[in-house]
Formats: sequence, structure tokens, C-alpha cells
Amino acid sequence: MSDDIVFKLTAEIFKTLSHPARVKILRTLEQEERCVCEIIEVLDIEQSNLSQHLSILKKQGIIDSRKDGQKVIYRIVSKSVLDLINAAERMLGEQIGYNQGILKYLK
Repeated sequence: MSDDIVFKLTAEIFKTLSHPARVKILRTLEQEERCVCEIIEVLDIEQSNLSQHLSILKKQGIIDSRKDGQKVIYRIVSKSVLDLINAAERMLGEQIGYNQGILKYLK
């Protein structure tokens, strides 16, 4: 596989994670699988909007679903996505610390 393809596919993963609702969905599914009704309660968004986000995550192969009677249950397939989210949150913390340091210096 050429480097260009790897770079493109890597960028697609980050593009998939680029919406706050999708990150929140993944955090909701972090500990256990959940039905759509539970995810809607946590995110407080319209079902049609949630369905779009779930579809994007599923298309990327990050989550999967199964039917349980009338319910659709979602789970994270690729747990390494949580490592990416954790790394981004650590980076955010570092940036906040750095910016606070600059502000203290400027005062």
C-alpha cells in the first residue's frame, strides 16, 4: 500500500471523528453496547441526526450494530479509536496548559 493511500485513509478516520456528536457517541459506547434509545437520551439530539452520525461511524468500521427484537444495539468494533480520542484530549490539556503559561507570562 502506498504512503499516499495510507495518508488518505488516516485522514478519513480523523474526518470521521471530526464532529462532537460522534465523539460523544463513542464515549457513550466506551464501557458497553447501547441501544439507539439510550444514545438519544445521552446526546439529546433528533433520531434522524443520530442515525446520520451512527451511519458515518459504521461506514468507517468504527462501530457495528445488531438487532435485538425491535431495538438496534450499537457497539465499538475498533477500540483503538478510544486511544485517538484520549490522545486528542491529552493534547487539548497540553494546549490549555501552554496557553495559560503564556497568559501568566504576559500579565
